[in-house]
Amino acid sequence: MKKYTARLEFQVRDYECDMQGVVNNAVYQHYLEHARHEFLKTLGIDFAELTRRGINLVVVRAELDYKASLTSGDRFWVGTRLERISPVRFAFMQDIYREPDLKLALSGKVIGTALNERGRPKMPDEIARLLAAGEGMELVVPE
Repeated sequence: MKKYTARLEFQVRDYECDMQGVVNNAVYQHYLEHARHEFLKTLGIDFAELTRRGINLVVVRAELDYKASLTSGDRFWVGTRLERISPVRFAFMQDIYREPDLKLALSGKVIGTALNERGRPKMPDEIARLLAAGEGMELVVPE
């Protein structure tokens, strides 16, 4: 198992499943997004305030590898690790593990950037500092 910066626990709700009885593939992106937002909030990043100032944090790429299906009622957690990959881009390495067997359900890499009021990539210094602090954090997840 990998080391993560943050961990957030969830439980699958019935309405997230498709006709086959498994979580719909698009729902996994909601899980990942919620985990990213919660992690960024712990760093002091306020999406609403940034938007008021004309700064938008956006996803520019998502790579998802589906490994095993989750079903209604399953408990699981999302592990998140942050990496700076360029002066204006950052990557969230995220994995979803089913409980209690720690079966890997999804492995993903979500790349984001900050856009200024003109819609151009620009990483404000304050956001860069907060993200750098997040990169240095480490949460050891038991195997």
